[in-house]
Amino acid sequence: MSAGSPTYVTPGRRQRALDRLRRLKMAASAQRYVRGSTRRFYDWLETIGPGGIPDGPPIWICGDCHVGNLGPVASAEGVIAIQVRDLDQTVIGNPAHDLLRLALSLASAARGSDLPGVATPLMMEGLMQGYSSAFAPEFDVGSDLDAPKTIRASLRDSAAASWKSLAQERLEDPEPEIPLGKKFWPLAKEEREAVLETCMQPSIIELVRQLRSRDDDSRVKWLDAAFWVKGCSSLGLMRYAVVMEANGGKKRSYCLMDFKEAVKASAPAAKGAGMPADQGERVVAGARHLSPHLGERMAATQMGGKAFFVREVRPQDLKLDLDRLAAKEATEIASYLGAVVGQAHSRQLPESERRHWLAELRKAHGRDLDAPTWLWRAVVDLLAEHEKAYLEHCRRYALGKD
Repeated sequence: MSAGSPTYVTPGRRQRALDRLRRLKMAASAQRYVRGSTRRFYDWLETIGPGGIPDGPPIWICGDCHVGNLGPVASAEGVIAIQVRDLDQTVIGNPAHDLLRLALSLASAARGSDLPGVATPLMMEGLMQGYSSAFAPEFDVGSDLDAPKTIRASLRDSAAASWKSLAQERLEDPEPEIPLGKKFWPLAKEEREAVLETCMQPSIIELVRQLRSRDDDSRVKWLDAAFWVKGCSSLGLMRYAVVMEANGGKKRSYCLMDFKEAVKASAPAAKGAGMPADQGERVVAGARHLSPHLGERMAATQMGGKAFFVREVRPQDLKLDLDRLAAKEATEIASYLGAVVGQAHSRQLPESERRHWLAELRKAHGRDLDAPTWLWRAVVDLLAEHEKAYLEHCRRYALGKD
């Protein structure tokens, strides 16, 4: 640890610091509050009763399908596509939940961007058009979607990204270290030993070999580890960054691994859904169905009696920067993101079930592809619910009561 680096604190003090940071992040904007309040979203869904939203075919869904959880993701071979990038809440459930959660996120972004009120219903129409298109008979589930200008810019940034752009300059050193500071906190000796012991499990070693050396005889070892302060809704869960090395002959290759605690999802699962009982395996299974690029870079494990999932972090994996939407492109972006989520859902269904789900969607909004009444009413109610809760959260935070 270099001079001036943070010193280790007890788990209790660290938890309190993470709780304060989470409350601060959620007070920063209404959009962040929406993204960080998954449980509130599903609590509201429980109040609307049966028939309030369409009942789609049980498939793997993201479960927390907001704008911030979509973005460029690189495959193991380096191919980049816009896919779901956060699967903590994934379950086999109702695809309408993903559609509605994305609609709420887009509507919140529109309000945060000071777009005129008419922009929101137009975005909802675009969202439904894009999503429904993924279930049409002529749609190719393996096709590359035609991205709007803003999305293309994100893809270019992703393709140009490097470890340096990810603020991991030390990974290029002969013996890379994780730079301790605001994002990476030091570990106690016992915690560090537990993390590094987990890194040496056969499933993790095999994952690193496949991703980095593709040599069954390559030697894999850990180099450094730290507690990772990352995300919003996941703050407070155990999360570790680990630098590992795969050494095949004279070639040494480094990778950054994200070890994240997996807990029971807030998203409701379909009755009788055949999901893995282990929470880490659930996340990996959902990723492989919804986000193949990410799923092939993941594995499940156990640490200290808790379930974890592990993924290789690549600099190409970026969030979409849509905090400020431009009016002229907002509807096009909504349509595109709807198609991205629709594609992730559609590839899981046989053609007959795609047709059936498309018929249900069209039944919900008549012959036109305008935003259906159920979606519009739900978004309006959810916006009001979250705005009220957000302002109360800010009041409590300002008064130091929360």
